[in-house]
Amino acid sequence: MGSVGPLQIIVVAVVALILFGGRGKISSVMGDLAKGIKSFRKGLKDEDPALMDKGETIDGSVTDKKTTTDKS
Repeated sequence: MGSVGPLQIIVVAVVALILFGGRGKISSVMGDLAKGIKSFRKGLKDEDPALMDKGETIDGSVTDKKTTTDKS
């Protein structure tokens, strides 16, 4: 239970590089994430005229054709 394997060492090294990797990697990653979220929200708010419902209705009726077969 006390042994440390190579996978654990790699995971710790990767986390240390991300946290202490110089040039503000965490702030740049979080900044990119924030830009992505803002862009996504802006895309949701934008109204695409091609997708807007113009209130037009199509005159038609839907019929449900059920075929019943008697298997005696």
